[in-house]
Amino acid sequence: MAHSSGALTETLAAVDIGTNSLHGVVARMTDGDGGPRFEILEREKEMVRLGSSAGDMRELADDAIDRAVEALDRFRQVAEVHDAPITAVATSAVREAENRDVLIDRAWDEARVLVTVISGVEEARLIHLGVLQAVPVFDRRLLLCDIGGGSTELLVGLRGEVLASRSLKLGAIRLTRRFFDGRHTHPGAVDACRRHVRSTLAPFAREVRRLEAEVAVGSSGTIATLAEMAAIRATGTRPRSVSNLTLTAEQLDTLVAEIVDAPTAEARADLAGLDASRADIILAGAIILEQVLRELGLDELVVSDYALREGVLLDTWRRRHGGSLHHLSDLRRQSVLNLAELMDEDPPHSVQVARLALELFDATEEQHGLGDDAREILEAAALLCNVGMFLSHAQHHKHSYYVIRGTDRLTGFNDDEVERIALVARYHRKSDPRPKHPEYAALGDDARREVCVLAGLLREAIGLDRNHAARVASLAVEEAGDRLVVAVTPMPGEDISLELYAAGTRAGLLRATLDLEVDFAEA
Repeated sequence: MAHSSGALTETLAAVDIGTNSLHGVVARMTDGDGGPRFEILEREKEMVRLGSSAGDMRELADDAIDRAVEALDRFRQVAEVHDAPITAVATSAVREAENRDVLIDRAWDEARVLVTVISGVEEARLIHLGVLQAVPVFDRRLLLCDIGGGSTELLVGLRGEVLASRSLKLGAIRLTRRFFDGRHTHPGAVDACRRHVRSTLAPFAREVRRLEAEVAVGSSGTIATLAEMAAIRATGTRPRSVSNLTLTAEQLDTLVAEIVDAPTAEARADLAGLDASRADIILAGAIILEQVLRELGLDELVVSDYALREGVLLDTWRRRHGGSLHHLSDLRRQSVLNLAELMDEDPPHSVQVARLALELFDATEEQHGLGDDAREILEAAALLCNVGMFLSHAQHHKHSYYVIRGTDRLTGFNDDEVERIALVARYHRKSDPRPKHPEYAALGDDARREVCVLAGLLREAIGLDRNHAARVASLAVEEAGDRLVVAVTPMPGEDISLELYAAGTRAGLLRATLDLEVDFAEA
């Protein structure tokens, strides 16, 4: 990391582990007056076909895992040349596989790459972030379509905000296996595939039409390939770049007919502009895009050559350098507040609890030694710990866990972060974390300690607002020998005796985790 002419620079690497291919990029990031920019230093792509196994992608084949781990190891060596830390995300094929932990564990053990599985909604958000760096549509309401091997991500956005998004199980590999797995393409299979895509699109298509997008943008290898093929037919030459190429619905209809008329993968491999390695899956991908344009009433789309990996680069930069280190980034915080507003019966109480929990976290930093990432987890858990009451007051701490774990509204968080938020919320009351609890037991030692510390702090904060009346103004902590003394300042004229008593009765988890006695007294 360095400063050049006042600008902060850093080299970062990102990997997109897709259903069809593994894409890696190394970039030099620079934060100038206009925000972060990047210069691509290395690009790597390997077709690993993680989604090639039978069983609708429920299991990753051993040889596919081998290919992915070997590719990750090679890319890690490329990144190391540039001293670039790697952020690796996995999408549909890994997301759905029952044996995904095999890949994740081997990626770390053999390639020293930490793989994070992201949700379809988070994938769409990151693609959107990447696309906005390549296509000048920031001030226009856009529809984004990204067709992968296992899923298609659709999103409507404006000025960087996500208005609506869906991840649909419509992928080029997935539909090839379902409709075109034989040597010869049957006309009935083409019609069946179209009907399936239309029926899957229909619910979200109504929402997209209501939002009235002004421009459509497409990303991914399938869309780039189709745009390149159309450009060759229109100009007679291969374009130098597909970025910002326009593909019309009329051009696409002509291409689909040409692809359908080539009855085998071998015949399609001879089509001008089509990479032979994509010949077996291009028909399914083309039908998905054909139906997206028809169902959404689109005449054309603009192609972006930036997608998920570039979005991961920018998101990583923003996490490392953007905004204050002492609260959630706007994107993450807003998604937490939106969920709390939707499901929390008493949001002002949760806001007060979150404020007190963060004061306790900051005041005990020397004792617990946790960093800013943990502070974000604590704030989110404090704001969301009561969302389970939306389902039932009884056992609501457990319901909160399942609500947080199951929602797709927490944008900007990865899977591990959502799990830790959910667990801290789950342990805000009742039993302490125990090894017999499977979700807690699945964590590593450091993460277990973090959950215990944060849940212990959250319990104290809840006790300090026992009356739900925001009677506590501030607090301070002093360590005296083997004892922590929390001095609590009330709001003017307020009686906080119940709050002090409640906090004291909840001190067991924090006491055990920090190995210190914890006392509460009025300042």
